[in-house]
Amino acid sequence: MTEEPEILARIESGVGRITLNRPKALHALNRAMCEAMIEALVAWREDDAVQSILIDHAGERGFCAGGDIRMIAESGAGDASAAKAFFDTEYKLNHLLFEYPKAVTAIVDGIVMGGGVGISEPADVRIATERTTYAMPETGIGLFPDVGGGWFLPRLPGQTGVWLALTGARLKAADTVFLGIHTHYMTSETVDAFRAILSADPAYPIDVADGLEEDAGEAPVEAHLEAIDRLFAFDTVEEIFAALEADGSDWALAQLAVLKTKSPQSMKVSLRQLRTGAKLETFADNMAMEYRLGGRMVRTPDFQEGVRAVVVDKDNAPKWSPADLSGVTDADLDALFAPLPAGEEWKPL
Repeated sequence: MTEEPEILARIESGVGRITLNRPKALHALNRAMCEAMIEALVAWREDDAVQSILIDHAGERGFCAGGDIRMIAESGAGDASAAKAFFDTEYKLNHLLFEYPKAVTAIVDGIVMGGGVGISEPADVRIATERTTYAMPETGIGLFPDVGGGWFLPRLPGQTGVWLALTGARLKAADTVFLGIHTHYMTSETVDAFRAILSADPAYPIDVADGLEEDAGEAPVEAHLEAIDRLFAFDTVEEIFAALEADGSDWALAQLAVLKTKSPQSMKVSLRQLRTGAKLETFADNMAMEYRLGGRMVRTPDFQEGVRAVVVDKDNAPKWSPADLSGVTDADLDALFAPLPAGEEWKPL
């Protein structure tokens, strides 16, 4: 029996279609999958037969749960060279999509986390469905919201990106469309109609999506926007903790309880990443910052411990080191964010 390819790339009715095809792993991305997507996108960039791009997934179990965390952890336990090679390729793919000259549609039907966010957020049309669950849960595994999180998250309304990055909150479609993470809501049945109409009018996916979009319903996050903007507006995690505690509402204390389970190092890195990313001029500058962080963070005790607790042993009881915020100094952060030697910096394709 031949192995199914993990990426299905083909041209259908003027649409360059990329289908993630690793359903048993919730389509988690590995380097070969990223390389296959890059190869197709580069080939189609100048091809007149391709008028727009459509990214979706096979099966029903979720769009993309992220990157191949076990591989990254195993590499980080050594010299991290395989992890760095993966990040380099993945970030080149993220940037290629961000700068792509033809319209890109991502059908985010199901779980979308980490690496899945990285290949859908740069798309022009981002369709959520009743099955969509979005999160950037990296602070819970000792990492940070990479794949462009430093660019996209601080550009969400108010401080919602900081709240999402630090807490790893999971959102359904009503919230993701309300916040602009996704551009359109459709039921999974309507998505089939979208694909059919797109094949008749491949150049204008936005018009097709506008004609089919449905109401995702009330956004639960709306009730908390004022609190999020007030309590997550600080430039240190310590101040955010203090503000949540002082606020004392049930919601604020619930957020504080969540934050106390996350890696102190990851929270401090993520907050600086978003505050820095908000001021960067280009997406490429952001990806270069995240590449510096990625190669270093995967070698820290917290990432190894986070993967052990969440992915390997699944006891969900990580022992972070340092165990509290005071143990993570500005000097520690400066070292994680420092430029790499000239020949090692990340560059786009």
